[in-house]
Amino acid sequence: MEPSDAPSERDLLRWSEALAAIARTGLAFSDVVYERERFEEVLHVAADIRERAGSPFDTETLVGDWLESVGSGVPGYVTPKVTVGAVVGNDDGEILLVQRADSGHWLFPTGWADVGYSASEVVVKEVREETGIECEVIRPVAILDGLRLGFTGIPLYSLVFHCQMTGGSLAPHPMECLDVGFFAEGGLPEDTILPDEWVAHSFAAIRGEPVEVRFDPPRTPPWAGGDQVEDA
Repeated sequence: MEPSDAPSERDLLRWSEALAAIARTGLAFSDVVYERERFEEVLHVAADIRERAGSPFDTETLVGDWLESVGSGVPGYVTPKVTVGAVVGNDDGEILLVQRADSGHWLFPTGWADVGYSASEVVVKEVREETGIECEVIRPVAILDGLRLGFTGIPLYSLVFHCQMTGGSLAPHPMECLDVGFFAEGGLPEDTILPDEWVAHSFAAIRGEPVEVRFDPPRTPPWAGGDQVEDA
C-alpha cells in the first residue's frame, strides 16, 4: 500500500463505529452464546481500530462503554443520532453563528433532535435557545453524514434548514455558547468549523439563489476510504 493510499483517521473512525454498531445490534437480537461471543470479539476489533484513529480511551474502556449501551430487540438496533442545524440569515445578508462552549469553534446553531418535535420545530427552538433569535424556517438545504465529513466523532445525520430572522435579540445560551453573532461571508471567525463544506452553499441560500439540497453521494463500495463515489 502506498502512503497516499493509507486510511485516514476519519476512515478508521468510521470503520470502527460501523463495526461497533453491527456488533451491538447483533447482541441486541441474539441470545445464542456462540454468536454473542463473536459479536463481543468484533467490538474488541472495533475498539482497536478506534484507538489507532486517535481515541483518548483504551480498548477495554471503549468495549465496556459499548456493551453498557446494548439494548434488547428493536430499541437495541443501533442507528445514527440526528441533529438539526439552522442557516439563519438577516436582512443584511449575514449568517448567524454560535461559538460552541464545548470546543470554542464557530458554527451555525445546531442541536439534537427532540422526541415530540418535527425537525423544523426543533430548528426554531434551538435557534431561540442558543442565540435569542426568532426565525422562520424556509426550506431544508442539506442532509449530511457528520462522521463522514469530520464534523463529529460519533455517527450522526445532520438535517440543515435555511431560515430567516424574524425577531429577537442576540443572547448566547449561558451553558452551550460562548458567544453569538451575525457575520458577512467575507468576515467569518477564524475558528469556524470546516467552512469549505458549507459556507458558500449557505450564503447562496441566504441571498435567495436556487440551491439544491446537499447530501453525501453514494460510495462504491460504501466502505471505500475517502470520498470515492459511484461513477455517473
